[in-house]
Amino acid sequence: MSRTPENRPRGPQVVVIGAGIVGCSLADELTARGWTDVTVLEQGPLPAPGGSTSHAPGLVFRTSPSRTLAEFARQTVAKFTSLEVDGVSCFATVGGLELATTPERLADLHRRAGLAAARGIRGEVVDAARCTELWPLLDGSRILGGFHTPGDGVARALLACRAQQDRATARGARFLDRHTVTGIERADGRVTGVVTDRGVFPADHVVSAAGFWGPVIGRMAGVDVPLQPLAHQYAKTAPLPELAGATAEVTRPILRHQDRDLYLREHGDRLGIGSYAHRPLPVDPFAVEAYDEARALGRPMPSSYPFTPDDWAPSWEDCRELVPALRESRIEEGFNGVFSFTPDGMPLLGESPQLRGFWLAEAVWVTHSAGAARAVAEWMVDGRPSLDVHTCDLTRFEDAQRSPSYVRDRGCRQFVEVYDVLHPLQPMQRPRPLRVSPFHARQRELGAYFLEGGGWERPHWYEANARLAKGLSLPERDPWSARYWSPIAAAEALATRERVALYDMTPLRRLEVTGPGALDFLDRMTTNTVRKRPGAVTYTLLLDERGGIRSDLTVARLSAERFQVGANSPADLTWLTRHAPVDVHVRDITSGTCCVGVWGPLARDLVQPLTDDDFSHAAFGYFRAKETHIGHVPVTALRLSYVGELGWELYTTADLGLRLWDTLWEAGRSLGVVAAGRSAFNSLRLEKGYRAWGTDMTDEHDPFEAGLGFAVRMDKDFVGRSALDPDAGPPARRLTPLLLDDPAAVVLGQEPVYVGGEPAGYVTSASYGYTLGRCVAYAWLPALPTGTGVHLAHLDGKVAATVADEPLFDPEMTRIRR
Repeated sequence: MSRTPENRPRGPQVVVIGAGIVGCSLADELTARGWTDVTVLEQGPLPAPGGSTSHAPGLVFRTSPSRTLAEFARQTVAKFTSLEVDGVSCFATVGGLELATTPERLADLHRRAGLAAARGIRGEVVDAARCTELWPLLDGSRILGGFHTPGDGVARALLACRAQQDRATARGARFLDRHTVTGIERADGRVTGVVTDRGVFPADHVVSAAGFWGPVIGRMAGVDVPLQPLAHQYAKTAPLPELAGATAEVTRPILRHQDRDLYLREHGDRLGIGSYAHRPLPVDPFAVEAYDEARALGRPMPSSYPFTPDDWAPSWEDCRELVPALRESRIEEGFNGVFSFTPDGMPLLGESPQLRGFWLAEAVWVTHSAGAARAVAEWMVDGRPSLDVHTCDLTRFEDAQRSPSYVRDRGCRQFVEVYDVLHPLQPMQRPRPLRVSPFHARQRELGAYFLEGGGWERPHWYEANARLAKGLSLPERDPWSARYWSPIAAAEALATRERVALYDMTPLRRLEVTGPGALDFLDRMTTNTVRKRPGAVTYTLLLDERGGIRSDLTVARLSAERFQVGANSPADLTWLTRHAPVDVHVRDITSGTCCVGVWGPLARDLVQPLTDDDFSHAAFGYFRAKETHIGHVPVTALRLSYVGELGWELYTTADLGLRLWDTLWEAGRSLGVVAAGRSAFNSLRLEKGYRAWGTDMTDEHDPFEAGLGFAVRMDKDFVGRSALDPDAGPPARRLTPLLLDDPAAVVLGQEPVYVGGEPAGYVTSASYGYTLGRCVAYAWLPALPTGTGVHLAHLDGKVAATVADEPLFDPEMTRIRR
């Protein structure tokens, strides 16, 4: 029989905490997918409950270095444009204009135009005359150019909340204001309900969409929420004669003056101005007053703090220089509005590993709200988002990155840098150093130039090798690609190809999987066969149920019931732990261990005299493992190479790491051993076509598209197998190797790729190949035959490249297998 609205399934019970733009968007997305038993709790009054949404100026610029954020913004614009309340659209498509007043910023706008093209966003770099045509109030003499994006504009956040509330309510959801959450109920590791000052609400799923109150809700659930609220200045001018008679809220493009950390928009006959130029103003989320308490203190809402004129004064002068009409005006009203920052500036999305059924949808700005809510709804209902969100996954931070001091320091720094011209390799400066390998002291003695990732100090090259770079013939780099690079990297790469080098591989994640069921478990979870004798190493993949690549792994079987797994992100540990049966134990051993990669044609000459075991190719073949000793140090040796040369990864405990390094270093002196950094490493791995998960492929890609079909055994059962169709024919898109035609050209990644003059894909990884004498780039493109010519955006022009066969270096694998 057909189901009536009264008897149709309503899905599990969901409680969403927070009726701001994220909570309202999520209720709409969940109910649209059939989960209609949704209750949204809000401590303040509707429709403007007093969180960040209630004061948000609503500017939406979609272009971002993050593909995920750009897609969230695109989805948000598309959705809000389709919504209206009382005949008023929830989005005003007035365009966006980012200004350059310095040559450095103008160059960055050209790079942003490339990012926009790679993400399918229409935009162009325009001259000063066009800027003043779009925004007549500007002083064009101060402008070098701008980046114009016609599809950007203003989100009317409170209207969008109301429209989505109405749609969700019509499907069965309920929105309850004046309900203050006081606790989260849980049992047996799962959430069971939400306690409020007006009763208890049972729940199968609870979503914290509480904005800057997220850490407060998280503490009730026993879940860490690494989020730092900060106050941000926003002011409105008095009416301007130049805007007199304005009948629309906003008609001109939203404006960014990033060289002065400012943005501007119209409010009828006034201008609204936001500033990131002031000192960081951190706010304690546990000290923010409730709605009525804030009103009693004379504040219009909890998220609105008193305006601080001294902080504003320099920004006002900058505004008056850019917009001469402001020189005779004044600020009529202003406030310091609170909103959320994370240590890396990305949202916090996903289900808590500590408490099943407890979800975060936090640190999401209006710009990304509908897209982020859609991703979380898909995650809850379908088991995974349709978009790669690993950079937003709440598990992405290491334990060392979750201290309150770290979150505060990095959150404040994110505020400071929000409009800075940031290089893709540029690290945060504080707090550093945080995580160091046991080799750190020796690396400093060798003049290591450190960058940072995952809290780890990572050497990118060593000044001790500067003499090796003298006389090398290298193309001159433009200032941008020359940042965080040294010709020493070329010397280290060539030394690896010609002699032997030591690489610090300690930051690579290591898991130990043990127990009677470990073999069956890993064989079921991964695509390749791990049913091999102890001593075997297998390259394999973790897939999700839809066949997307969650991660790539190396699995070393060390004994019958003990495996060492080389993994990627903290999410891998969560994924494996959640699926592990009771007779399998999974633990992260990274912090207690370390690793040296010994690679190069002389690698065997270095290690063989240090061990009693036979390291010959016949006795210790490629993709084999052996527990042995190097000098006095017990090690787990894996015959692997991520740089395409003979060698081993040597693992030991952290307390013995320095002794291992010193033993290898002394033994290698006569062989010309060098310490080599990640800059050389990245060049070498791209010459071999070795993929980096999270950069070259994600769960948006299947193994065959990514060129990893060799790691999939379709004759066995594994998670995601049913989603793969090996008989479907060649993939329509591929991760494609490109060689730049000009030996002097260098790109860094994220550039759009043009085929036949039209954007067709984007670069994932790129590096100069010192062995090949050309820059190597990998890109997601439609399937193209070898030899096809393409173009990559570069600065304000394009560079030619050609589709190549892979691997580009040593296709016969003779250098590794000897």
